[in-house]
Amino acid sequence: MGRTYIVEETVGQYLSNISLQGKAFVSGLLIGQCSSQKDYVILATRTPPKEEQDESSKHSKAKLDNLDEEWATEHANQVSRMLPGGLLVLGVFIITTLEMGNEFQNILHRLMCFPLFQLVFAVEKSMNKKRLWNFTDEEVSERVTLHFCSSTKKIFCRTYDIHNPKSSAKPADWKYQNGLSASWLSLECTVYINIHVPLSTTSVSYTLEKNTKNGLIHWAKQIENSIYLINGQVKDEDCDLLEGQKKSSRGNTQAANHSFDVRVLTQLLLNSDHRSTATVQICSGSVNLKGAVKCRAYVHSNKPKVKDAVQAMKRDILNTVADRCEILFEDLLLNEIPEKKDSEKEFHILPHRVFVPIPGSTVMLCDYKFGDESAEEIRDHFIEMLDHMIQIEDLEIAEEINTACVSSSMNTEASLDNTDDEPPKQPIKTIVLKIQQNIGVIAAFAVAALAAGISFHYFSD
Repeated sequence: MGRTYIVEETVGQYLSNISLQGKAFVSGLLIGQCSSQKDYVILATRTPPKEEQDESSKHSKAKLDNLDEEWATEHANQVSRMLPGGLLVLGVFIITTLEMGNEFQNILHRLMCFPLFQLVFAVEKSMNKKRLWNFTDEEVSERVTLHFCSSTKKIFCRTYDIHNPKSSAKPADWKYQNGLSASWLSLECTVYINIHVPLSTTSVSYTLEKNTKNGLIHWAKQIENSIYLINGQVKDEDCDLLEGQKKSSRGNTQAANHSFDVRVLTQLLLNSDHRSTATVQICSGSVNLKGAVKCRAYVHSNKPKVKDAVQAMKRDILNTVADRCEILFEDLLLNEIPEKKDSEKEFHILPHRVFVPIPGSTVMLCDYKFGDESAEEIRDHFIEMLDHMIQIEDLEIAEEINTACVSSSMNTEASLDNTDDEPPKQPIKTIVLKIQQNIGVIAAFAVAALAAGISFHYFSD
């Protein structure tokens, strides 16, 4: 028996309302959450057409072979940044007329063998370069393709194993449910980070983005190995997340609008059984990431496990920091900001996180906003990427925006005793990236623990 997809009724209404407007097809993404028993689809969003595509479709009969895989993949990459912990791109949909049915069967496998979204086949390799985490062996590796006929409103649902490009299609059940995510559980956490990334002289040929990514990998291991307190308690990972919650008169746990507070404790000292030595690197500069980030994750309310909630929160922490760095580097490249001279230091404010609710759901999606961007621009980006109307008043800026100057230091001496620069005069409550282009030696010492106990440090308040 194939997998079962429980789908929010509004998704069916959305697919039915999409007009082909003379086009041969419309494609898009299916967004939701995987579980061991079934998958949940809470949102669908069409891939926005290219302007030249839109014009050519008016003068020629486009076919499915004309699908722009690179454009669809870029859309998936952009949408993935807007998903909080627990949500991912579950698959793709395609809407055609009845006459396209036979052709669709021949094209379907091609769609799954080329990058239409971030988690399938060729895109998987690309996304591995961006992600700071990996899927576990226990996680579901099947992704869905949905064919929706605009004439008959019939659906054709199949799944493919993304770990096996030669896998054959498996039938899947597609079942609608009203208010699917109205009672999903949310987890919230504020994480304070102070990440120092030395830029060794051996890696000068690498881009700043690649060097920063390499530095974040070490920090990611800390996040993965941290202890997570849920509402102040350490819970066994195999326990039900809702264990101990009040039950209604019908015997069901009351999960509606339930939010959990999460705190992250990271290990400061190594276990006494481990030994380590000091390492010295000759560096041409360094990158520092400092600040606080607001993290959110969501899990379904159908007997969720603690490990599922913790995993969703871990991935949101890792994703939001990595995504902000990537967005900043894209912005610096797009605006062609000149590099500083040697020994100068640059301060850049990474984009702030903005949340927006999904109507009828406890789930909120997110985007990122630079200080000079208006609320109208963020709203328009939401509409373009997600194809859903939102109001400016629905935007929730999760992190307080403080203005900070881009400052530099003309110190030519490198000092091990004074590696920190004076921060911007105004307090920064969001994440800041500092680039230091000084020649020097940065020594990183890892000291083995002498005590039998393990010390922890709060990453979150």
